[in-house]
Order: sequence, then structure tokens, then C-alpha cells
Amino acid sequence: MRLALVRFGVAALLLSITAPLQLSASEPQLRHATAILGEPELPPDFKHLPYVNVDAPKGGELRLSDEGTFDSFNPLIDKGNAAAGIASIFDTLMQQSEDEVSVTYGLLAEALSYPEDLSSVTYRLRPEAKWADGQPVLPEDVIFSFDSAKRHSTLYASYYRHVISVEKTGAREVTFRFDEKNNRELPSIVGDFPILPKHWWEGKDAQGQQRDISRTTLEPLMGSGPYKIAAFQAGSTIRYELRDDYWGKNLPINIGQNNFKVITYTYFSDPDVEFEAFRAGTLDYYQEQSSSRWATRYDFAAVKDGLVIREALPNPFRATGVMQAMVPNMRRDIFKDARVREALNYAFDFEDLNKNLAYGGLKRVDSYFWGTELASSDLPQGRELEILEGLREQVPPQVFTTPYTNPVGGDPQKVRDNLRKAIVLLKEAGWELKGNRMVNHNSEPMSFEILLNSPSLERSVLPYVASLKKIGIDARVRTVDSSQYTNRIRSFDYDMIWAVWAQTMNPGNEQANYWGSQSVEAVGSRNYAGISDPAVDRLIGMINAAPNRAEQVAAVKALDRVLLANHFVVPLFYSGEIKIAYWNKLTHPPRLPTYGIGFPQIWWAKGATQ
Repeated sequence: MRLALVRFGVAALLLSITAPLQLSASEPQLRHATAILGEPELPPDFKHLPYVNVDAPKGGELRLSDEGTFDSFNPLIDKGNAAAGIASIFDTLMQQSEDEVSVTYGLLAEALSYPEDLSSVTYRLRPEAKWADGQPVLPEDVIFSFDSAKRHSTLYASYYRHVISVEKTGAREVTFRFDEKNNRELPSIVGDFPILPKHWWEGKDAQGQQRDISRTTLEPLMGSGPYKIAAFQAGSTIRYELRDDYWGKNLPINIGQNNFKVITYTYFSDPDVEFEAFRAGTLDYYQEQSSSRWATRYDFAAVKDGLVIREALPNPFRATGVMQAMVPNMRRDIFKDARVREALNYAFDFEDLNKNLAYGGLKRVDSYFWGTELASSDLPQGRELEILEGLREQVPPQVFTTPYTNPVGGDPQKVRDNLRKAIVLLKEAGWELKGNRMVNHNSEPMSFEILLNSPSLERSVLPYVASLKKIGIDARVRTVDSSQYTNRIRSFDYDMIWAVWAQTMNPGNEQANYWGSQSVEAVGSRNYAGISDPAVDRLIGMINAAPNRAEQVAAVKALDRVLLANHFVVPLFYSGEIKIAYWNKLTHPPRLPTYGIGFPQIWWAKGATQ
């Protein structure tokens, strides 16, 4: 799965798509693109992506927002909160097409090649690629960026753990070598990370201080990408300006893209204040996270007069699975027993929440790959069953006998039955309801904190807290600022959180970071639940080693089934659509890409002049 940061629900997630490669002939051949399902749709001499407006004007200002704060521009380290939009000042080796599943085309790299056994990949840089100061982008920059990312980011270190070396193998060539062969994902994913200028980082800042890639910084960085940092107020606002001298503006992959002259971000601590700023016309675009607000709060005059346009689009979810969940931290003793975790699910009344808070606009998530062909269902069959049979002694027995389903509430009788079931499960796990408290054999109460990073989530979590109290569980909500939340998440300093994982149609190395044993204590990993399970580890290995698509799908479904049967999370909900509203000064091509909305890259400002 390809790494990318997206404002997706309540978290930043990894949403782009990996492109494992087709096996080559005995002699490596140069390629302009990577693909997994068939061949790239666009030939080597393509003129532009099919979903852009090649005549889109360059100009105008796009005013956006984000929640929380920022304290760094460094995109390669785990420290600090990176500024929204910072990716726009950097280029990567390859760039994804949003019109194809698992296809990328060259950006900094004009071509790539790899041997038949996929033990390495070589990228050839474009001779015209330049940094903002006019110096060429060199293999040394790629090596510096990759080594820095692995050294200073747990996420990158896990994602690229199979890359054992990167070296300069030509004047414009850099080669990545792997510790395993025939892993179709590896040659492609090393084209993902942002490339930073080695010579700039090895220099000194305006105060004469040596720059340090391992630290956060608010010094405006230099990049090779289409935008530059023009102005900012720390933690509050940031302004990007389109570079007139951007080296890659006429590349086919960039034609019709990067159309706004200025993009600004304003940060808000309160989502309601953020929404009111949009209503007042201070912001140009708003991605709605609340189904209830979408249903009830868009009756203001600008909507009625056609000045504000609303769209609910399924595009980004057509090839994206989502698990959104309440996640108990199994590093805490009270959550180690699967029966406790299952009981927590019985206490969640999705149907009542969906009716009263979301006006029926949500769907309950019942798979870690929800909404895709990779989601497990019914009972295992065929190759999936064979895989699970080989793990029979390591997986819950219900994997073979009972399809996973979430408890169903929505009326008083069902809710009472669910809470009774929860009490039974807790008693089996050593907890007992005495008076109005759930206690263990030492009379210690079951008590935990639900950590949130946005007040907007409280309205969905507080009914759950009230339900838990009915069975004697003392659950409390604590909402903290984004900096504190980020630091606590990275160090696993929480009892329970609200989290989102995004999956693509081609799961790969990132699964170990999500669920693998080696990531349990790796600071900054996305193994939020603290999963350390031998069957899960073996299934992740099978996914990465799958020789063909059928074997991969079978292993992914088996993994999904085992994760669900262990009740590692309390599945929540999603709408399956991205809900956006924008002032009519903005527009986009008539046909958006099949698997995305191209925002803001392919949008433009009405009335802008070239």
C-alpha cells in the first residue's frame, strides 16, 4: 500500500495505492510506469492524465483549513505536527494516477528497471529535475532522503524494512536493494517518499546554525515541487505560492494540475468554528465529517442561492477499504482478554446513534477491508479455508463455525439483550457486576479513559460512555490538543482511542505496521491496539509473499477473519462517500478521476487568468 497523508475521517491515513510490478524478461528493461492489474493505460508518450482540464487557468487563491496546530515543516520525522499541505513543496520519484488501480507514472524519475527476481530496482532521474535554487536533483538527494526517513521515522522504517541498501549506480541512477526476492510491492513503494535536498540540509540557516534533518523546524524548507512556503504564523496559518520556475510544470504527469496561484491553510481548534468560517465565506472548501451536520446545517442562504455547492462522492472509496473503530490498547491489562473486548462491542448501540445523530446516513463497518472485494464474509471456503486450516491451533475456533457479525441494537429489548451478553462475557473473563460497578476478583473497578483529538467526536462517543456505565464500567472521555494527542499516540500512552485505517486493493508491507508483533513496541507505529499474534504474523507474511492475485486475496480474507474473531477493536461506521462543500468560485473537470476527486491538484479558480 502506498504511503500518503489524507484528511480522512478523524485521522491521517495512508490512502494511495501500491503498484507491484509485472515480472520482466531476463534483461531489465526501462519502464515509464508501474502496474499490478494488467498494464498501465497510458503509453510512454502520453500527453496528460485523462481526467484533467489541460486548459485550466493558473491563478486565484484557495483558502483551506485544518484542525489543531502545526509546529514543523519537516516531513520525514516522527516528531512534531507537520504543516498541512507541506507535501506540495516536494516531488517524489513516481506519481499515482487516480484513474487506475495501482498505477504510478514517473515524476522525478523518467524511468525505472528491475531484474526478473525483483531483488532490486533502479530509478533514472530526469536531467531537467531541479531544486528551487536551480541545482539538479541528484542520486545523492534520494539516498540522503531515504536514509533520513528510515533513521528518524518509525513508520518509514517499518514500511521500508526490506530495503537493505540504496546506492548511486550511475550519474543519474539510484538503486534500491532488497533482502528478499519476488516481493512485487518493493520496487514500486520506494518511489513514494518525498525527496529533500541534501545540500540544503547540510548547510546553515539564516542565523548561522547547522540544519538538522532529525529535528522539527519552522524554517521554510526548499524543495523541488510546484509550491513554496511564502508566509506563515506558527501553529495558525500557512501560505503556499505556486512557483513560476517549477521545473516540472510542463511534464505530461503535471499538465492541468497545480492550478491555484496561492493556497492558504488556517487552523481551528473547534470544528464548529471552522464550519462557521466556511459558511461566512472565509474558507472556500469544506470536507464534512459529520453526517448530522450534512443533513441539517446546510440550509443557509448561500446553498439555496447556488453560491455553495454540495457533492457526496463515492470515488475515493471505490478501491479503498476502511476500518474505523474504537481501539482498546492491549498493552493495558484490562483489555488483554478477548472476552472483555467482545463485551465492549456489545455495549455499543450503532443503530440508535445512526438514527438519532446521523439521520441514517452511516453504515456499520464489519471488516478491516470494508467495502472491497478483500472483505471476508460468510464462512471460509476454498484456498482461504486451506490457509486457516494450517493455523487452526492458533486462531479462535469461531473462525471456522461462525461468520463475524456486529451486535444489533436500536430498540430497548435488543439493547438489554446485548448488555446482558456483555455482562456474561465479562464474568467469564473474571469481572462481576456488584451494585453499580464492574469489578475484578480484587474488587478493582473496570475504569478507562477514551482519548480523543477533536471535540466533534464527543457527540458520538458520549452515548457509548453512557451505555458502558449501565453495566458498571467507568469510561471517561478526554479530548486534548493535537500536539498532546500526537505525542501520546506515538508512545501508546492511552487506554482507548478512535482510529481509522485505510486499506487499498493491494495490501502489503504496511500490514506489519498495523498488526504485526514487531510493531507493538515500535514508537510511532500504527499498531494502536497492541496486536501480537503468531497467526496474524504468519498471514501478513503470506500476503507479502503471495505469488499471484488469487493467493493474495485468500490470505487477506483469512487475515481479516482472524482480526475480527479476536475482537481487537470495536468497529464503528462510515458513510462510503466523501462529502464536500465549496463556494462556486471553485470548479473541477466534468469527470473526476475514478478513484479520487483530484483535490486540489486538478481543480481551479473560476475567472483566473493565465
